[in-house]
Amino acid sequence: MDEFFDIPTLIVIGLAIVVLFRLRQVLGTRTGRERTPLQRQREAAPAKAGDENVVPMRPRPAPETDEDLARAARKLEAEITQFAHGDDKVAAGLKAIADADGSFSPKSFLEGAKSAYEMIVTAFAAGDRQTLKNLLEKDVYDGFERVIKDREAAGHKVDFTFVGLPKIEISDAELDKRAANVTIRFHAEVVSATRDKDGNLLEGNADQVTNIADEWTFARNPKSRDPNWKLVATSQLE
Repeated sequence: MDEFFDIPTLIVIGLAIVVLFRLRQVLGTRTGRERTPLQRQREAAPAKAGDENVVPMRPRPAPETDEDLARAARKLEAEITQFAHGDDKVAAGLKAIADADGSFSPKSFLEGAKSAYEMIVTAFAAGDRQTLKNLLEKDVYDGFERVIKDREAAGHKVDFTFVGLPKIEISDAELDKRAANVTIRFHAEVVSATRDKDGNLLEGNADQVTNIADEWTFARNPKSRDPNWKLVATSQLE
């Protein structure tokens, strides 16, 4: 028994107690309700109700030095020239919007618009009202919702797959007293088939890619702290 409590053994036990005490100080105690790093990040980030479905148009970073300002001005000028496609009215509108809204970038705006387009046409086909409500201005949403309601009342179902956007371009841009407006032409590839309640094909083709063209206008108040743009007008091109 005395041999069990020899000096080396007592030293080892003492070191183990010190190590465990230090680990407890550093790591703390676990309760089973700990948050993951992603959960902590989400809690730390300010958010508004419904923002998880609203598409921000990727604002450009704010320059910090005179050199950054000059570089940002050259980059913005090049983007306006590139995306205006020689249309002086579009170029003037994009410049006016950028002057009023320091976060605006034509290139980043188009990237965000691509995501918004895919989300909206997919949500419309699925009858996802909540997503549409977050992305559309009220008048546009009401029009979409009426079509969805009629489709549901008739028992029709849409099988829809978004394939891609081979072409997208800015067709108009303007800044009025209350809002910045950017109109975009989308040339999309989709697979769409509408069926009745018995599964009979009414319209489209589930095995064929179809080309569609739309012209949509997005708007945002440049003085608003909300970076998100909403769809305010739609039209289908021939």
